[in-house]
Amino acid sequence: MEKWPIGVFTSIDAGLGVKLEVARELGVPTIHLHAPAASTRTPKHAQEFLAKLRDAGITLTVVFGGFEGESYADIPTVARTVGLVPPETRSARAQEMKEISDFARLLGCGVIALHIGFVPHDTQDPNYIEVVKVTRDICDHAKRNGQNLHLETGQEPAEALLRFIQDVGRDNLFINFDPANLILYGTGNPIESLKKVGRYVRSVHCKDAKWAAHPGKEWGQEVPLGQGDVGMEQYLRTLDSFGYTGPLTIEREIAQEPERQKAEIGHAIRLLTELKKKLGA
Repeated sequence: MEKWPIGVFTSIDAGLGVKLEVARELGVPTIHLHAPAASTRTPKHAQEFLAKLRDAGITLTVVFGGFEGESYADIPTVARTVGLVPPETRSARAQEMKEISDFARLLGCGVIALHIGFVPHDTQDPNYIEVVKVTRDICDHAKRNGQNLHLETGQEPAEALLRFIQDVGRDNLFINFDPANLILYGTGNPIESLKKVGRYVRSVHCKDAKWAAHPGKEWGQEVPLGQGDVGMEQYLRTLDSFGYTGPLTIEREIAQEPERQKAEIGHAIRLLTELKKKLGA
């Protein structure tokens, strides 16, 4: 595979990604996939989707988990509802991630990923200890399926994410780095954060955002790639500095405006293509 093949975040029947048909029309060679609904995570649907991928000449590189009841309405709501941190849904969601891992195996995909949620910063907090434990369990299940687990950045500073990965202590736990999320959540400068966690980065999103007036208390604003505060050229240069050669997967979370979403992803593809050429990729 070429260095930095361009991809897009897609969905079948769940999530905010574009449909596979749009990815095919855009001409990208790789995708990340939001795991479909439980009712369609079947061997039959897996084979049908694989046939579509083969026909389109597209490679699936990551399957993302997401859960019913999650809400990204505002930062406090994210903290309360997202990922494996909320105690009341943790067990069921951990089981669902294992089922998503099994479905990803049917798709021949060696990576599953998720937003784990706002992990407590106090490592002695019983909730922190339980999240470490459940993450180990999911990593072990993924390993039996020949998979790595990637945690998406955003809800924690780089230092906290590093400590969490080290405390989990599994050799198949890595990072999906989304630079815009650090701005949206107000958890750190994306380039400086990338430098700190780079050795664990095995997949990335290309997304852009502007800082909020009060970072960490209110949302930043997601914007088209190249129009925000990430600095895409420096982002790619930093990825290059620690040898990342994998897909550059575009994510634009405006599924409620499909035509605009498609147009802005097309713009992002052109921007990344120009930057790849400039950087000799």
